[in-house]
Amino acid sequence: MAKFKMKDLLFLVYFLYSPSVLCFSELSFITEPSDVTVLPKDPAVLDCQAHGHPPVAIKWLKNGVHLAESEHIQLLPNGSLYIPKIKHTKEESDEGFYQCLSKNKFGAILSQRSRLTIASISEFLLQPLPMEVTAGSVARFSCAVTSRPPATITWEFNQSTLPLQTDRITVLPNGVLQIHNVQLKDTGQYRCVATNIGSRQKSQEAKLTVSQEGVGPKTRQRPKIIAGPQNLTVCLHQTVVLECLATGNPWPIISWSRADSKPIDVYKAKVLGNGNLVITDVNSKHSGVYLCRATTPGTRNYTIAAANLTVQVPPAIVERPESQTRPRAGTARFICQAEGVPPPRISWLKNGEEVHLNGRIKMYNSKLVITQIIPEDDAIYQCIAESEQGSVLSLARLIVVMSEDRPSAPRNIHAETISSSAILLAWERPLYNADRVIAYSIHYMKAEGLNNEEYQVVIGNDTTSYIIDDLEPARNYSFYIVAYMPMGASRMSDQVSQHTLEDVPLRTPELRLMSHNSTDIQVSWQQLPSKVSRGRVSAYRLSYRTAADSTVISVELPQNSTEYLLEGLQPDTIYLLRMAAATRMGWCEPSAWTSHRTPKTSSLKVPSAPILQLEPLNCTSIVARWQAAPEIEAVLGYRLRYHEESQPEQPVIQLQAQTYTYIISGLDPRRRYRIKILALSQDGDGYETDQAISTPGCVSARDQMAAYPPSPDHVTVLASNSSEVSLRWSRPTFPSGKAVSYTVRYTIVGTHNASAVRYLQTAKENITVQNLDPNTRYEFVVRLHVDQMSSPWSHVVYHRTQPAAPRRPPTGVRLTVIEDDTALVSWKEPTEPNVVVTHYTILYASQTSWMAGRWQIIQREGSHTMALLEKLEPGNVYLVKISASNQVGDGPFSDVVELAMKRGNIQRNKNAWHSDRFQHTAVFSDGLYHIDQRSMTGIIVGVSIALACIVMCALILISKGRPRKSSSHKVVAVPPGEGLSLPHERQVENAEALTPMMSTNFIDAKGGSNMVINTAGTVMPKNQSKRWPFFNNDVNTPTEIDVEGRVRLYETGKTILRYEEHLGAAPLPPSSREIIFGPFPTESSQSSESSQGTGDSGHYSTEESNEEISNPSTSQSSGPKSFEQPHDAAVAEPKPSLQVENEKYVCYHLSPLDTTRSRCASDRS
Repeated sequence: MAKFKMKDLLFLVYFLYSPSVLCFSELSFITEPSDVTVLPKDPAVLDCQAHGHPPVAIKWLKNGVHLAESEHIQLLPNGSLYIPKIKHTKEESDEGFYQCLSKNKFGAILSQRSRLTIASISEFLLQPLPMEVTAGSVARFSCAVTSRPPATITWEFNQSTLPLQTDRITVLPNGVLQIHNVQLKDTGQYRCVATNIGSRQKSQEAKLTVSQEGVGPKTRQRPKIIAGPQNLTVCLHQTVVLECLATGNPWPIISWSRADSKPIDVYKAKVLGNGNLVITDVNSKHSGVYLCRATTPGTRNYTIAAANLTVQVPPAIVERPESQTRPRAGTARFICQAEGVPPPRISWLKNGEEVHLNGRIKMYNSKLVITQIIPEDDAIYQCIAESEQGSVLSLARLIVVMSEDRPSAPRNIHAETISSSAILLAWERPLYNADRVIAYSIHYMKAEGLNNEEYQVVIGNDTTSYIIDDLEPARNYSFYIVAYMPMGASRMSDQVSQHTLEDVPLRTPELRLMSHNSTDIQVSWQQLPSKVSRGRVSAYRLSYRTAADSTVISVELPQNSTEYLLEGLQPDTIYLLRMAAATRMGWCEPSAWTSHRTPKTSSLKVPSAPILQLEPLNCTSIVARWQAAPEIEAVLGYRLRYHEESQPEQPVIQLQAQTYTYIISGLDPRRRYRIKILALSQDGDGYETDQAISTPGCVSARDQMAAYPPSPDHVTVLASNSSEVSLRWSRPTFPSGKAVSYTVRYTIVGTHNASAVRYLQTAKENITVQNLDPNTRYEFVVRLHVDQMSSPWSHVVYHRTQPAAPRRPPTGVRLTVIEDDTALVSWKEPTEPNVVVTHYTILYASQTSWMAGRWQIIQREGSHTMALLEKLEPGNVYLVKISASNQVGDGPFSDVVELAMKRGNIQRNKNAWHSDRFQHTAVFSDGLYHIDQRSMTGIIVGVSIALACIVMCALILISKGRPRKSSSHKVVAVPPGEGLSLPHERQVENAEALTPMMSTNFIDAKGGSNMVINTAGTVMPKNQSKRWPFFNNDVNTPTEIDVEGRVRLYETGKTILRYEEHLGAAPLPPSSREIIFGPFPTESSQSSESSQGTGDSGHYSTEESNEEISNPSTSQSSGPKSFEQPHDAAVAEPKPSLQVENEKYVCYHLSPLDTTRSRCASDRS
């Protein structure tokens, strides 16, 4: 038997249950289509761009059906859909819902749904009606149309635009016209005009007749609302109009409030006209009941009109599925939670198509569970949440791990029932590769019914049997087993089924007791559910006795009984009753004694017992419903009593005769209560009904879901500093005297990694969240906990933390000597996220100045990562340090970097000397770096030793009689036809270089000078400057003549210097507009064209036509003549002097006739 290793089992458990073991980025959308409204015969573009492992293919669907490309429907190279001419006829229309489908070798994903709407306006659904009013009163006209996009409503008076300069006239955005204090001049014809981008509609005219008001004082009138607010359901970000038009004498004052006493948003709400409430850019917080109140001034007379505003919110996914890697025959679970108004519907897609549910693939609410995984399950899955407000998708990938040498399936599976809740499972090891098995996975589920969830148990490889002991009695279960090795799993074994044994019932049925007369008790009950009976009930046993006598009488009843009548009892006597139930395994514990008093003997006929029905409303409330028996006597009312078993009765509740329902609240969860009710009449109390019921638990109630507490509201975020915020919220209103606690969840917006989500616990209604990243957008939600119940998460609140000064210094500080008195310092940005650097500060000083505390300061913009240090003294050692700053403050300085300036000439493009960063030892509070006495002594000793070595070397050279050669280049004649070998790449600066003989003129190929030397002497350029051109703000672009002359320095057969740029990433794809209409001219494109002529940017072409080679005299006017040397001659390979780290590389190609050599050096721009 193979020895089981615990680390292998731990690996397997992690492998099976880890939510995500990969970072999925093989396929995603860069741009998804969005809703668009167009006119008929106009073009339309629906954007869609996908990113993933190439090749990526994009197809389009309209209303769920694939679209075929044609002249009318065109697919652009970037994947977008282009319709040159929109069709809108009865036979054919382009209007509908569009989605793009992106596919590559890993799978396929579907985009969000985009609606293409063709602009239109319907006929008027509501026409303005004629009306007659008296002068000084109010007139109101209204009209309505259906328009896409929404139409703008204006009004005309006598076929001319209605003037709105007066405060008497108000036009509401919903098409209502209000005229206050009507005058005789307002008489005329009115009509409304609806306009959108597509068309214009005019309504029929309605005449306003104004009559003269009567003579004499007006009578006082109570306020009357003639046009109140209407219930509205609107979309997010729309404008809402709540109309409130009232009359009265004197004119009433209009005021607005909310029924929930919350304040009205004063920033987005305003009053239009004489009391109409307009709310712009509505969101979910604006939902609620709004009250319009018209009050007579100086009195308490008022009238109220109410309307409910519902703001629909598009779906949003609050818990996204995560990609998973699972072995064959394993189980994958994808969780997806979404919210919105109305609540969105959740479905699942596999490679862009709807998931087909079967015995292996099932949905539990919004969770997708895939069991017995097969290779075909390897795909991209998408959770789609959609409602009338739109759709949103989130994707995750399932990778199925396969192994060619995986073991065969376990054999000879055998199941044996042990008890009512346990089954023994045994099997034999796989036939092949059994020695590589590290664990077994047992899968089981209920065999009967649909959507049964599968359970899984992982055990070691040191056993071939296992007892599953958490099963339900009298249930049939199916089992299969999978064997696992470190990198794969076997196929599933054959399935076996086994039935658990019966058990005694968990409890007895609830009894319902009533009396028809003074000598009987009617006992009734309901059959036990299967989860409670734990088998088939074979018999019931009813026991009863009087409260004063201990003698118990028992009656056994058959299994299908649901009632029994006890007769011959004593009147006005308390009887105790209880019941027990039995299966083939035996009797359960009998219930507690239940009391019932038989009625008194009376010649009067009293009401019969009501028919009572009890139902738990939640874990703390019970609803009681009853029906009165058909009686001749009139029922005056009802008397209801209740109490917890073994507890005293509560006070009697008197109810009206017309009441047939009552809610008993304030109960404890998981308690058994008795409810008694009787009817009252003139002849006396009627017969009583007695019934028992148990309240469910508030959490994990298996028979009934408990009500969730409401979510916390008014969640707000207040910034404390760049890494800390204060979160506050309000406790929701719900009846509970128990202690509550809260959980705060927060994460960076856009984070899909579950490990990046943080949780905080608190019992207060505020909390301080610390250790946040500066200048980062976070999302916060809060959940309430009470009595082992949790509320849903609150609405998401977004907040961006305040920016902070850089907390880290620039990295990669590097110094390069480029001239005798000039050095280049370069660095990298601080390695911290979301920190914007506005400028850098460079401090540098020689050792003498540094010891005196004198630093020279240079500042550069945040986009620059290099600077020149000029006017340096040769022979001195300079210290340099850099800090990053922004608008908040300055960051720390980097470690000090030393630069020793050598004496003598340092040529520009050859073997520039670098100084790398080192860490200094002592740092003091003044920010300066000091060298202690021991370090200074070491420096002096080192310098002395170096001088002694130099003197010894000089003496040795003199003694040998070999004078030191000059550092200038030696010119050696080379016979024609003999080739030259290039010097070694690591050749020192003063090494000799062999150069072909020049005839009339030549160029120094070392690159250290830009002098041109000919027979007449040295020719210097007109504008000579030591400053490097890419550090100047004004860069002079060479003219076309300069470029031509520079190119003609090279001829056929000569060594060519060629410059190329290799970028690390491909350019972004062109937009849909650029594809359709061509590239747009921009300033940057013009500048790039002009820069191609320069010698240090773009691609420098060195190939000349035969005409240019054959006429070398044309180049003398713009530059020196070309070299005249044999074809096989060569010059020393130039070495770039600037060696700075960057992702862009500069390549110098040496191209003779028969060979091509290249060398790339890093270059940072």
